Amino acid sequence: MANPKTATAEAQFKKEARAQDGKKAMAEYEQAGLAMRAKTAKLRELRLARDAELAAAEAANPAAKKTKKAKPKLPTISAFHRDQEGSRNR
Repeated sequence: MANPKTATAEAQFKKEARAQDGKKAMAEYEQAGLAMRAKTAKLRELRLARDAELAAAEAANPAAKKTKKAKPKLPTISAFHRDQEGSRNR
């Protein structure tokens, strides 16, 4: 059977090791969060600069309005019947 003092010492050692692991994990988590926020801020700045540049270019050179293509008109059923009246296919 194990010595009670040894068991207590081992339990305390494991508890301290878990606490140190927890502190280390929390520090890594916080550092990852800081890195993510810095990266997001940098990307936001780049996006805003790009958008401002595009807006300035568009304001300097307004593009002509695009016209929509006219859709071809499809024949109606009544037009089909009118065309078929003289035909023997009816």
